[in-house]
Amino acid sequence: MSIKDRVIAIIAEQAVLEPSDIGLENTLEDLGIDSLGLVESIFAIEEEFDITVPFNANEPSESDFDISSVSTIIAGIERLVKERA
Repeated sequence: MSIKDRVIAIIAEQAVLEPSDIGLENTLEDLGIDSLGLVESIFAIEEEFDITVPFNANEPSESDFDISSVSTIIAGIERLVKERA
């Protein structure tokens, strides 16, 4: 399973949706994921990929991690996985 598919599966689980209902242009807000769901998603992603996501839940705008859409989250995870390799 690709990084993209794994990230979408994690987001879908948080949103209680099917992965096929998740569009790359969707925001987490579109999907009904609140700040707690976001934090849980980040933890699940970190565990899934054995990475540390540079995200501060208290100051999301100060983070080096773009959570503006599903596609930017996937791109960020792909970058972090590459850097770890």
